[in-house]
Amino acid sequence: MKKYLITSREHYTDTPAVFRAILQESIQKHLPDFALYRDKHNPHYATQSEHFLDVCKNFYGLKAFLHQEYLLASKLGATGVHLTSQQSDDIPKAKALNLEVIISTHSLEEVLLAEKLGADYVTYSPIFSTPNKGEPKGVKNLQEVVEKSGIKIFALGGIVHEKQCLHVRESGAYGFASIRYFY
Repeated sequence: MKKYLITSREHYTDTPAVFRAILQESIQKHLPDFALYRDKHNPHYATQSEHFLDVCKNFYGLKAFLHQEYLLASKLGATGVHLTSQQSDDIPKAKALNLEVIISTHSLEEVLLAEKLGADYVTYSPIFSTPNKGEPKGVKNLQEVVEKSGIKIFALGGIVHEKQCLHVRESGAYGFASIRYFY
């Protein structure tokens, strides 16, 4: 099962040297397959994206994604972009730039639309209880979505312990994504 590390300002800060050190340590400790630089409020997002990608380059095979900004992801040589659920129209634009595309989804309909538009992966959330993210969908619902679609699905939301990872694995999901699990 694939592991997808997602950063947050809360855990990684926006101070470049501290960010780099925490990111390096988290990747070394958990060896994720995918990593996302996500910070919706950093006015220096482009500069911090460069730091993020520079650290990720030290880990063979790690796929590095930027959040929302597919033009920046292309310019900086990221593996791809992770789009919000409101950015489905940007999937073809990002694919045209030879980026891998992950998009956030919260319903079977969104998953199927992402698949139809050519996304490579989706995150489907929230699976478990997560602060401010609404009612959890649960593993049974995740399994149903996996069975009804052909796209690679990362379970997201409230995954903080190994026991939850085992439940996700049993669902047939491609992998799991988390902030807190990797911190």
